[in-house]
Amino acid sequence: MRRYDVVVIGAGPAGLAASRKAYENGASVLLLEREAKLGGILKQCIHDGFGLWRFKEKLSGPEYAEREIASLANTSVEIRTLTYVSDIKKNNGIFNLTLITRNGIEKVEAKNIILATGCRERTARQIFIQGTNPAGVFTAGSAQYYINILGQMPTKKCVILGSGDIGLIMARRITLEGGKVVGVYEVKPTPSGLSRNIAQCLNDFQIPLHLSHTVTRVFGSDRLTAVEICKVDENMRPLIETAEIIECDALIISVGLIPENEIAEKLNVVLNPKTKGPLVDQTLMTMGDNIYSCGNALHVSDLADFVSESGEIAGFNAAKKDKKNRDLREIAIDKHLSYVVPSHIDFAVPHEEIIVYFRSANEYENVNLIVEADGQLLFKKRYQHLRPPEMERLVLNLSKLQDPASLHLRIEDLH
Repeated sequence: MRRYDVVVIGAGPAGLAASRKAYENGASVLLLEREAKLGGILKQCIHDGFGLWRFKEKLSGPEYAEREIASLANTSVEIRTLTYVSDIKKNNGIFNLTLITRNGIEKVEAKNIILATGCRERTARQIFIQGTNPAGVFTAGSAQYYINILGQMPTKKCVILGSGDIGLIMARRITLEGGKVVGVYEVKPTPSGLSRNIAQCLNDFQIPLHLSHTVTRVFGSDRLTAVEICKVDENMRPLIETAEIIECDALIISVGLIPENEIAEKLNVVLNPKTKGPLVDQTLMTMGDNIYSCGNALHVSDLADFVSESGEIAGFNAAKKDKKNRDLREIAIDKHLSYVVPSHIDFAVPHEEIIVYFRSANEYENVNLIVEADGQLLFKKRYQHLRPPEMERLVLNLSKLQDPASLHLRIEDLH
């Protein structure tokens, strides 16, 4: 049975970056991918906008993926595609993985595991739309796969539910391919996607965005023929008297992404109820020793650039040989913040220049982000705008802190 220093599960941008970084720091690395090709979801994201932060130029998804794949070309990272992890156990500090491969069942061992398994879309079943079960109800990602990979047009006239970024991008893509997007309907009173995607994908193509609306019912036997749209009240409950029937042949769902963490759950890794990804320290080690999480499996990021960055952090730390007993402190947040990653700081390892990602709980204008240790101001940054769909990144230097009893992030309103 072969043993590796690091086994990376998932070969999207996070897994590719993690594998390269672990190799560069002296680890023997096995990279596992269940699909036939590397790159994850980037393979079907033919729009540009990737790489501006990481590569300082505008790339499409496949171009971005190719750069990350090429970085492994002259390494000894062992890559297995069409390989599934069917079981994983930890015995005496070593992980035993059972793999389903083209050659049958194999077993390997690992000293460290990096979970780079990405995320999945919420489906129509998860948001309890009533009615029949016709063909023509797609997630935004599956509609994107039909058009960009298979070259098949899944709709001539559609309704899009949810203003997530993939849904906005698909509204533009369908329009460019000659389809009709009746409108994008969002149950919340504010859009869920990035402001640039609202402008570039909807406004530029005169596609209407209807806030505080949702789809309550679908119609059709074999194929979708219409959907029922309702306004919602402040508690997001449909107002039945506002119901409107819209004829269409497809409903495209873009109602959020969920980190894929079935393997983490098998290993009893503690998950954050806000992010649906593991709780981690600044090295991206989960609450389980030698289990790391990165990319969209950790928390859903706006940019692939930050997905790759988190992969590099996990790969660098997973490759370390001399790991000490952990000294964890939780980072507390106030009600104005949805979450912060990392959720803990390990003071047993170097903690200068810690990269922190966070999202606000609501929209705020003209506020300060305050970082405190034992009630003392450590860091302050002013923000003109904070929106939940737009993840923020900052770098904290905690090198002067020795053994704080508490760490706290909060938002201070300047009005």
